[in-house]
Amino acid sequence: MKASTFQRGDTRLAVARTGKGKTFVFQHGLCGTASQPAEVFPNDIGWSCVTLECRGHGLSQSGNREQYSFSQFADDVSAYIESMNVGPVLVGGISMGAATAMRVAVTHPELVSGLVVARPAWIDRSAPDNLSPIREVARLLAAYEPAEALSRFKASPTAARLKRDAPDNLASLIGFFSAPRMADTQALLLAIASDGPGISRDEIARLRGRTLVIGHARDAVHPIAMAQEIADLIPNAQFVEITPKADSPENYRAEFRDALRRFMTEIE
Repeated sequence: MKASTFQRGDTRLAVARTGKGKTFVFQHGLCGTASQPAEVFPNDIGWSCVTLECRGHGLSQSGNREQYSFSQFADDVSAYIESMNVGPVLVGGISMGAATAMRVAVTHPELVSGLVVARPAWIDRSAPDNLSPIREVARLLAAYEPAEALSRFKASPTAARLKRDAPDNLASLIGFFSAPRMADTQALLLAIASDGPGISRDEIARLRGRTLVIGHARDAVHPIAMAQEIADLIPNAQFVEITPKADSPENYRAEFRDALRRFMTEIE
């Protein structure tokens, strides 16, 4: 993975690139890094995966934490695509990255040749109910030291429900309590889980580029019904259901990679 930086005002953002060929700007999820999209990207089909790590994520600087929002993140991605001067590119993302990519596609259609929406957690509304566990974690981290916050979360009805229904979600949430950038993590969790992409269903339905939507079951934060709804909204979108990460992380990654490979090969 090759690393570089992109300067936005007084904030330096990290850029990671893997693979060679045509550009796929592929964004990570909330509190994730460039390694998340890289692990499911097919390196052998003549494409390069480029990830701009959002403010407060990975190796990017925090900037003003009051600016953590989909609007800011999408503006950063759009500005980076413009700086590459390579014409419209394939844009996509996982979870938060999926919502960011949809906002870029709606607000800057001239920059986007196609769209990948993977494990979406937002459609159009701010603070959807499926993100209430993330907001709960953010409030605990704001009120208590991480160890006490974690103890209280593990004893909560939310944790019990996720342990039964969506253990991968529970593992991700528990990981937030030991994040290396705790101030950024707490601010990001509350700001982004309370935000929305700022686009309407009508605007999503007007998207016309080639689109792939990926979802899986056993995921309370990224409901498969939400992925299916987005696929139904976008004309001629392809919908692919893959193995839940909670059932088999290896199959999840392999099937995710295969879905991308088929889609990206078809649009060559």
